[in-house]
Amino acid sequence: METEKNRIREIMKNIKVFVLDMDGTIYLGNDLFPYTHTFLDKVKQTSREYYFFTNNSSKDIDTYIVKLNNMGINITKEQMMVSTHVILRYLKEHYGGKTLYVVGTPALVNEFKKHGWVINEENPDIVILGFDTTLTYEKLSKACHFIRNGATYFGINPDLNCPMENDTFIPDCGSMAKLIEASTGRYPEFFGKPSKRTLEYIIKETGHKADQIAIIGDRLYTDIAVADQSDVTSILVMSGETKSKDVEKSEIKPDIMIDNIGVLADLL
Repeated sequence: METEKNRIREIMKNIKVFVLDMDGTIYLGNDLFPYTHTFLDKVKQTSREYYFFTNNSSKDIDTYIVKLNNMGINITKEQMMVSTHVILRYLKEHYGGKTLYVVGTPALVNEFKKHGWVINEENPDIVILGFDTTLTYEKLSKACHFIRNGATYFGINPDLNCPMENDTFIPDCGSMAKLIEASTGRYPEFFGKPSKRTLEYIIKETGHKADQIAIIGDRLYTDIAVADQSDVTSILVMSGETKSKDVEKSEIKPDIMIDNIGVLADLL
């Protein structure tokens, strides 16, 4: 055990910035973990930086900043990263002038509108699938119709489930994509974790070299996979979705596995 702690301490010496997942990593639903403030304070005390990156595309950045503020975590807009902004940057670079049909919450739709995108409910060029907690059969039916007729199709985040309080889960964007695939035969390219587009986004936004960045999260197939085969350090916490048996079965392995970020605070 002490040997593993020393190994982690050695890795941490080169880390300048932590990029933390949110649900399952710093809180569950609306319940902040008791050790979250301890970790964030230790990061600041050791002259490091921290950012948050959530794959949850159902809310906008301002909503997350307010939620964190209510939990006693005060951050700048630059410290809050959302999977939605990864796809927004890509669309701006490659699909300027196209129209969109967005399967998402009002907050998500408004985020696209704020960035100048025209929403087309009749004949869009592109269908965007987000984590839609306001999903209706009408929205699903329209999206499937557009996709079946050849619209370009992108998904924001591939998460199958969103962790909630009391070890419960609700269906996330990836599960909705499976439903659309069953109807249309098409599955989207995703832009949130583990997409390498997200990794490029994180490296650019933090301004640090890959080997100075550690990504922390509770999901193997998103938080850990995004850093796979890169110089970014991946840290799996067991406070959310992933269980020990999942790690044993997975081809994706974290660089570090700990119970929670409170444990890591003692190793910085």
